[in-house]
Amino acid sequence: MTPEPDQTSCGFIALVGAPNAGKSTLLNALVGTKVSIVTHKAQTTRSQVRGVVTVDNAQLVFIDTPGIFAPKRRLDRAMVDSAWGGAGDADLVGFIVDAERGLTPDLESLLEGLANVRHPKILILNKVDAVKREHLLKISEAINEKLRFEATFMISALRGDGVADLMDWCVKHIPPGPWHFPEDHLTDLTMAITSAEVTREKLFLRIHDEIPYNATVETESFKIQKDGSYRIDQVVYVTRNTHKKIVLGAGGQTIKAIGAESRKEPDGDFRGAGSPVLVRQGTRKMGR
Repeated sequence: MTPEPDQTSCGFIALVGAPNAGKSTLLNALVGTKVSIVTHKAQTTRSQVRGVVTVDNAQLVFIDTPGIFAPKRRLDRAMVDSAWGGAGDADLVGFIVDAERGLTPDLESLLEGLANVRHPKILILNKVDAVKREHLLKISEAINEKLRFEATFMISALRGDGVADLMDWCVKHIPPGPWHFPEDHLTDLTMAITSAEVTREKLFLRIHDEIPYNATVETESFKIQKDGSYRIDQVVYVTRNTHKKIVLGAGGQTIKAIGAESRKEPDGDFRGAGSPVLVRQGTRKMGR
């Protein structure tokens, strides 16, 4: 049973950092299932994605934000604004650093921006399994000298190392208050959005070198069939007619493969607001 509001705690923890630092991978590791798509393409996450973890009387809402970088286009600026907005609205801010890259000039610029965020901040060094311990300590010391962090965690989001310690710390440092989501919710995304994100992930994984970042997927209709499966019609939007041929492939083989890969998402691995996983998908047309 859900505990009384005066016995519960609830906190929003924003995960911010440079592109490809491992924010989405960490979010999935914290939630224990896939709620945010992951690709090798920079800035895969375009808007805030919330993953919900309920532990005993505490509810943690982790916010996966777009990677922060020097914006050049309107879409870039919108994503960076979304990331800083997530940090400003959170109770805690987790600054994720790719330990393999270390303290780069771009990272120093992010630290300057993070200094303007008044909420408590924690440093999360990710991918530590690929870096020698003495080097990790130097990176940690250098970053902590530039900005005060409440705590520092060394993790491997991909392997799950150190994630439990991070979770335990967050549980102890979120404010008291009522839960914002039912206990069985894992994300605030609807299934229509979730299914579009699944397809976008498979699109980028298969042809991300040939298709520009601003390609996107939208769900046109989402219907539950009598047998419990889903009929989902989606549109893949691209910027040029030449990109249509790439996405479609010879005889439509590429788009068919993307659809097939989307339907292979294991049951329970990608759920929206506690709903069942995508089991049927139809991508029926292309558009600009």
